[in-house]
Amino acid sequence: MVTDPIADYLTRIRNAQMANHRIVEIPASNLKKRITEILYEKGYILKYKFEDDNKQGLIKIALKYDVNTKQAAIKSLERISRPGLRQYSKPADFKRVKNGLGVAIISTSKGVMTDKEAKIQNVGGEIICHIY
Repeated sequence: MVTDPIADYLTRIRNAQMANHRIVEIPASNLKKRITEILYEKGYILKYKFEDDNKQGLIKIALKYDVNTKQAAIKSLERISRPGLRQYSKPADFKRVKNGLGVAIISTSKGVMTDKEAKIQNVGGEIICHIY
């Protein structure tokens, strides 16, 4: 049993990139699906596919690498709010990730979104992770 499914999700992606895998399979949940969609929208992954296996389902993610240097598109995946220490923030207090180059994923009352979208909608929430 995994105590922190989001940390497991981020670790699976991080480990797959370190091993230069092209595809990674992750057990699905609604939160993980939304995080995957955000990663795709921001250009950090090549494509994704949600598969139903009559249980909880699977997320298949095709990882993105630079054509010339073979380096992963995601440089850093960092879990911020964890089960032992939750991190909440107001829109005015959101810190920029890598001086504005990265993305923070926030779980708000209006759904899971990036820090920029949350600032526009003026909603705060739990900071799930930083991606750069």
